[in-house]
Amino acid sequence: MYFKQFYLGCLAHASYLIAAAGEAAVVDPQRDVDQYITEAEAQGCRIKYVIETHLHADFVSGHAELAARTGAEVVIGAQAGAKFPHRAVRDGDELHVGQVVLRILETPGHTPEGISLLVIDTTVSDQPQKVLTGDTLFIGDVGRPDLAGARGYTSEMMAGMLYDSLHDKLLKLADNVEVYPAHGAGSMCGRNMSQETSSTIGQQRQFNYALKPMARAEFVRMMTTDLPEQPAYFARDAEINRTGAPALATLPHPRALAPEEVAQQIESGAVLLDVRPAAEFGAAHVPGALNVGLGGQFAIWAGSLIAPTAAIIIVGESEAQVDESVMRLARVGLENVRGYLRGGVEAWRAAGRATATVPQISVAELKELIETRPDLQVLDVRHPPEYASGHVPRAQSAPLAQLEKQFEQLHLDAARPLAVICAGGYRSSAATSILARHDFINLLNVNGGTSAWISAGYETKTTVTGAK
Repeated sequence: MYFKQFYLGCLAHASYLIAAAGEAAVVDPQRDVDQYITEAEAQGCRIKYVIETHLHADFVSGHAELAARTGAEVVIGAQAGAKFPHRAVRDGDELHVGQVVLRILETPGHTPEGISLLVIDTTVSDQPQKVLTGDTLFIGDVGRPDLAGARGYTSEMMAGMLYDSLHDKLLKLADNVEVYPAHGAGSMCGRNMSQETSSTIGQQRQFNYALKPMARAEFVRMMTTDLPEQPAYFARDAEINRTGAPALATLPHPRALAPEEVAQQIESGAVLLDVRPAAEFGAAHVPGALNVGLGGQFAIWAGSLIAPTAAIIIVGESEAQVDESVMRLARVGLENVRGYLRGGVEAWRAAGRATATVPQISVAELKELIETRPDLQVLDVRHPPEYASGHVPRAQSAPLAQLEKQFEQLHLDAARPLAVICAGGYRSSAATSILARHDFINLLNVNGGTSAWISAGYETKTTVTGAK
């Protein structure tokens, strides 16, 4: 058996290729599918199945394009209500890839149709060696249970199903069975995922907080408390996946726009998306631009901060960056890219138009400001569990994804200096670009973020939360 994990850091997404005896299966493919075709060809295999562990909400899947290009059969859980040609599978069904058996476990909880795949290489043993758990079981966490509300399921109902799937199915497996989930740290499909991308049932039984012995009611309460808000694009992407997305090649290429045309687009309500790193954005950018750098989890944050139907104009350093941005936006269903600023910020400035700046400061400079400037405000835009585990003194918490909604509750003074911090400087730069639209005139982005602050040995504060 040949087994390969493809990990896409931009979406914290893992997909898989399983091959044997000239046949292959791809599990949970990302939207751009060339790599699976290339890998299968390199292994001398024909892709026989494209398997979805569930209807993904956090990205647009490439199952439709991959099936169209290879003739593969798409396989998905029977509860999905899929509207594309597919094989609907139930508990105990088996697929054969050469000598490898893929046995279906129905494991609802994250979604009603969720399945896991037992991977059994019969040349080794008739017992499972691996399990692909989709979004039911992560490394260090389990799937959030609140994504099926529109389909008539409460979070409590789904959390109960999740408990049963974990305890009656997955935890019945041997400790040495390897666990391969569909997501890792940074994904919004869970709350506390590990940086590791694989594990074993035994390790998860020992270290995963959600698998500790507890009553079903206690688990349901825990899993439905302090859930982060769903990003706006989740429901839309799930529906796109239910019908099957069009091939990437069918998307129109954005037009090169002169500065005056970009200004008109901004006036009409388009989102100006600056995809450069925080330092370049801070040095000079078009006023009002949203900074989501290509160097981080670009697709997740673009999908979280930009309305699904918004018109988008890209500002980058090159046409290659523009092309990459278009593809990565399409991975989360943002397809309305109308154009890009030809020549970038330099062209904007050459046209006589004003630029804005955001000073970048070190953690040492932040420490000095905290000690000497009583008027300094500090805003931490990490997730609540990150903030609770250790934050700089005087920092308020406002997760980036909820910043716009929570803005009024923060009672920040736009005239006073405001230092914005996250884990490393990426999310905080995006936050400064949002705050600038609320007329903050003295913003500071903290380079290196809380990670650098802790590494420097500076004092941190902790907060007790009810999350777990």
